[in-house]
Amino acid sequence: MLAKIIELCARNRFLVFTSVLLLTLAGIWSLQHVPLDALPDISDVQVIVHTSWAGEPPDVIEDQVTYPIVTSLLAAPHVKAVRAQTMFGDSYVYVVFQDGTDLYWARSRVIEYLQQISGRLPENVHPSIGPDATGAGWVYEYAIVDKSGKHSLADLRSLQDWHLRYALETVPGVAEVASIGGYVKQYQVQLDPNKLLAYGIPLSTVIDKVKMSTNEVGGRVLDLSGAEYMIRGLGYLRSLDDLATVSVGSKNGTPVLLRDLGTVSFGPDIREGVAEWNGEGETVGGIIVMRQGMNALDVIQGVKQKLREIAPSLPPGVEILPGYDRSGLIEASIKTLQRDLLEEAVIVSLVILVFLFHFRSALIAIIALPIAVLVSFIPMYWLGVTSNIMSLGGLALAIGVLVDASIVMVENGYRHLSERQENDASPISEPERRKILIHAAKQVGPALFFSLLIIVVSFLPVFLLEAQEGRMFRPLAWSKTLAVGSSSILAITLVPVLMVLLIRGRLRPERANPIARITQAIYLPILRFCLRHRWLTITVNLIFLAVTFPLASRLGSQFMPPLFEGSTLYMPTALPGISIEQAKVLLQKQDRILRSFPEVASVFGTVGRSDSATDNAPLDMYDTTVMLKPREQWPTGMTYEKLIEQMDDKLQFPGLSNTWTMPVENRLDMELTGIKTPLGMKVQGPNVDGIQQLASKIQNVLSGMPEMRSIFAEKVAQGFYINVDVNREEAARYGLTIADVQTAVASGIGGQNIAANIEGRERYPINVRYQRDFRDNIDQMRSVLIGTPSGAQIPLGQVARISFTHGPAMIRDEDGSLTGYIYIDLKGTDYGGFVTKANKLLHDKLALPANYTFQWSGEYELEQRAKQRLQLILPIVFFVIFLLLYLIFHSVAEALVLIFPTIYAMSGGLLLQWLLHYNFSVAVAVGYIALFGIAVETGVVMVVYLHEALENKLQSGRPLTNADIEAATIEGAVQRLRPKLMTVCAVLASLIPILWESGIGSDVMRPIAAPIVGGMITSTIHVLILVPVFFIMMKERALKRGTLVPAMRKSLI
Repeated sequence: MLAKIIELCARNRFLVFTSVLLLTLAGIWSLQHVPLDALPDISDVQVIVHTSWAGEPPDVIEDQVTYPIVTSLLAAPHVKAVRAQTMFGDSYVYVVFQDGTDLYWARSRVIEYLQQISGRLPENVHPSIGPDATGAGWVYEYAIVDKSGKHSLADLRSLQDWHLRYALETVPGVAEVASIGGYVKQYQVQLDPNKLLAYGIPLSTVIDKVKMSTNEVGGRVLDLSGAEYMIRGLGYLRSLDDLATVSVGSKNGTPVLLRDLGTVSFGPDIREGVAEWNGEGETVGGIIVMRQGMNALDVIQGVKQKLREIAPSLPPGVEILPGYDRSGLIEASIKTLQRDLLEEAVIVSLVILVFLFHFRSALIAIIALPIAVLVSFIPMYWLGVTSNIMSLGGLALAIGVLVDASIVMVENGYRHLSERQENDASPISEPERRKILIHAAKQVGPALFFSLLIIVVSFLPVFLLEAQEGRMFRPLAWSKTLAVGSSSILAITLVPVLMVLLIRGRLRPERANPIARITQAIYLPILRFCLRHRWLTITVNLIFLAVTFPLASRLGSQFMPPLFEGSTLYMPTALPGISIEQAKVLLQKQDRILRSFPEVASVFGTVGRSDSATDNAPLDMYDTTVMLKPREQWPTGMTYEKLIEQMDDKLQFPGLSNTWTMPVENRLDMELTGIKTPLGMKVQGPNVDGIQQLASKIQNVLSGMPEMRSIFAEKVAQGFYINVDVNREEAARYGLTIADVQTAVASGIGGQNIAANIEGRERYPINVRYQRDFRDNIDQMRSVLIGTPSGAQIPLGQVARISFTHGPAMIRDEDGSLTGYIYIDLKGTDYGGFVTKANKLLHDKLALPANYTFQWSGEYELEQRAKQRLQLILPIVFFVIFLLLYLIFHSVAEALVLIFPTIYAMSGGLLLQWLLHYNFSVAVAVGYIALFGIAVETGVVMVVYLHEALENKLQSGRPLTNADIEAATIEGAVQRLRPKLMTVCAVLASLIPILWESGIGSDVMRPIAAPIVGGMITSTIHVLILVPVFFIMMKERALKRGTLVPAMRKSLI
């Protein structure tokens, strides 16, 4: 069938050229429309349920809100895991669905389940689902900076909340714009309880009157003089005086106004987060959260364009400055891979030109190469594969392989035509020339087909990876496979046409090519020596294997090599209970120190959380984005690792545990496992106190390990509480219920936002509480008055005991079990090696209490899952490759011989990996998987040529001897050395730019390329030396048994 396709295409040039032109144009269009991002979206299908219950402590929210939501959602269809976090005033529940679940279907199911449990939740508590986005969607952050000093933080926050946010949310692809920092303006009514007592007005009456003080209504319409007038009753508050003059009762016929009972003023609402810019002081920030599945670069460019449009309307002196911009990472990484692709194409073209020594013949493979790359973008576009480091990396890895089919076909046609010209003195006619070239193309077509099949099958393990590792590397597998498929289709369609068109004129015979002459002269004596000393050759190779394979035990392991993003994220954790004022002071000190480094471009620091369901940071968690200058501007000899060490040395503050990561990596880590560091632990047990005690013991055991930069066990039970314990009997004497006392605590002491005033497009809360002098300490709190049914007012201390205590600062929950996190920041990246040592240490020094467990999490969890998956898949794939080889050669022995190159390829990969100090990772495993297919393909080409030479001897008709088999082996190996070296050199040369690349994105690609380069060198030596040795041994044995028959050609058709 393939032979017929080749002949048909060669005889219909116009049809082929037209089809290729259309495909090329479609490829260019697809290339321009494929979404761009730095990395594939590896996030889970996740729905966030956020519940706000202002003023309530974590344990109350956990019992009454979080736990009912978690336990109900565990039974929802296709749910894989449910994680929850409860902190002061807020509950976050993360519902993770199985792969392949439609996001909007999942959101609908969560809403259904929330409706079912709404009756079990406290009154006025209403859970809501977060945006159709994740924490990994934080693509852009900005700071609103006032250079004039004329605008307060409240003014800047109002500008952000009511103007910038809504304008930016109109940008396509933006799911949410979150605000952080500054002050939310609030109308504050602070009451004097003594005046309430004097006027005989209870707190509840004040609250009711304030609620009714700001509203507007409509009175339908009135016809006057032929016109229709709409009637409205105006009642919104226009100023503080309007609020202060609200009547709340009367005393002796005189109205009692709100100002008579206390003070009315503007002030800040409770602050959940602080933003800071460059160590210069507080500011207001905004976070652009991208909708899941959108084109990150398009979204960021749209946001920047909108900000440029908004800039002229900003108040004088106010600027919007970028605090984090992922487009720099995307553009730099894409540029790095594009440069690599161009350099690879040039180098491969030079290799082909040097080996063929014929420009027009080399031009065939050179033309086919970019067309194959462009055509591969067509299915990539329709399959939804984004253009990112992984997908472009797949193309970069495939460049050398893409020309293999063309090389073999062109070289075969060139050789056939040059030999015919050399043997026939008379000129060859045009029909005869075409016939020779078409025959040469048809001769190698089946081998090309099986080579493609082997490469595709060898990459099956990457397609079969699951969860995050699958989503990370599947784009690479798709792009490489589609590109190889495109090149193979072009090899049997376009290449034969180009051969007929370009391979013409007087051709130089192969022996006249200096490269071929020199390589054959070197190879021939080596091969003869090895064929005559077979067991010595095999023994030397086995010794090499025995020496190199133990290197695997000296290599560390990790999930992925860290990707340098051009920025870093400083995330220290403070002890629970830190005040916002203290947190703000520390934040500015940290940012000022970071900004002093010459490598730093800007520092945008935050502490606490923004008003987004995708941000669950407590007040003790800092999140400082440090944008770095380009590496060319760094001092000589400075590396990222050295820079982090220097920064860490200068940022040692008592009570803070430092953690260093990168923005995209951190967002993904937190979303996938809940852990903010690449490595961490989860401690589970029946109560929070026991979890904290066990976590602290683990921290003490592991903190002395030399690999440790920092370790921090969350102090989950170390929150500061003031308990108001109601004496039920005493309250009953005054006719009070528990709810009556708790209302006084919630409203008088805690304060409540009881209404909102509408000011045009803006809305601001109105808060009522007692004056600070009456709630500043326990003695004053005891004096808080509670109205009784008889009209009397009694102090709180008369019916309740008030005391200091400790309790949970934050409560974590995973699948219904209480959980505590331990964050681990290592100096290196050998997570697997560290975990092995740490487990041994914990086994020796730690006794687990009953019902308590711990497990490792973070990227280590993903690494272990990928390792288990590969251990299951790889043997199956090797068996399938073996079956394909058996289909080609119909010989178990020859199929086994061609499996051996993978072993020798692995030894070379291990050696180079060890020399370059690369840990084992999924990326390295993908490199080995790609290597196995190429190694087997090279072996197949060698055996095909050996069989071709042997069949020529068999067809002579005379009896064969061992000498004939040796001669045929030498002829097949040496005389056909050029195409084998061309394919190998093309692959190796194509990977050199990746190995020497140092731009953004190269950190991920180098570990993939290293095993291929090292393995190709050793597997090529194996193919050139050991395959002929095994071949001659098998054929001599077959000759001795009388089973040597010409079956090769039939098996390939």
